[in-house]
Amino acid sequence: MRATPAIWASSSDASNHRLEKAAGVTRPTIDGILLAAGESRRMGFPKPLLRIGNDSFLTRALRSMLEVARDVAVVTGAYEQPVRDEVPPGRRLRIVHNPDFQRGQLSSLKCAIGATSPDVDGVLVHLADHPLVEGATFRALVEKYEVTRAPILIARHRGRRGHPVLFAKGVFSELLAAPEGEGARFVVNADPARVVYVEVDDPGVTLDLDTPEDLKRAGLAPPPSQRPR
Repeated sequence: MRATPAIWASSSDASNHRLEKAAGVTRPTIDGILLAAGESRRMGFPKPLLRIGNDSFLTRALRSMLEVARDVAVVTGAYEQPVRDEVPPGRRLRIVHNPDFQRGQLSSLKCAIGATSPDVDGVLVHLADHPLVEGATFRALVEKYEVTRAPILIARHRGRRGHPVLFAKGVFSELLAAPEGEGARFVVNADPARVVYVEVDDPGVTLDLDTPEDLKRAGLAPPPSQRPR
């Protein structure tokens, strides 16, 4: 049986947040959504399970997200059981399965939003195939939201937008109603004036790792030759 490190179970940030809410402080409640439902066709191996040192792409992303999110929902899909098995045990982690993962990334986001707690103020959305994003980037988005309360905040590196993205609760209904063929950009592009870009010194924001060649260019290990069952 795997041990449960403190990061997966609780954190000082989460504890402090509960105290602040009890004291009437208006710090927002932000939960995380990590999308890990794709088929990884071009990689030939499920990307959430690829390795960076002692971490998988999945656990590395979760570790960074939990620095600022109250909890994180991992959305599974094409590789439901192997990805589920990779999620560490802990009270701060939940699994949401998307049986319609072939309908695209937005279908997974809709599943996760539908499972969010009613008291949430926003969700921090990230992709399991962007594992090199630094914890400071997630924190920068949340801190910017605390100041601006903007409906949509997007991380940007050297003028290029990428991930993560923070969606405030006020746009959840738009995301749920958006056409899945358009993706979340349908909502992002609907009103550019309500989007705040958060410039960060983090190349992981725009680093897509879709193929074995991408891994090689990033200095990462190649995918295993055999897919998990």
